[in-house]
Amino acid sequence: MPKIPGVNHLRAVGAFEKAGFKIVRQGKHIVMSDGAHFITIPRHNPVNALTMGGIVKDAGLSAEQFRELL
Repeated sequence: MPKIPGVNHLRAVGAFEKAGFKIVRQGKHIVMSDGAHFITIPRHNPVNALTMGGIVKDAGLSAEQFRELL
């Protein structure tokens, strides 16, 4: 699992929006989709580094691609 530093959940949402994801629903977690992948981002700051790495992997992005989007 790629190691990514802990990120504010709003910055993560913005980065995934740049990658083509859209918010599907919100509650205690934010669910986003690009049509092929669904990802769930918890609403707490910062999002744990290992959790963020798993989310990026589920989104089909590499750690480097995600860092560029931040």
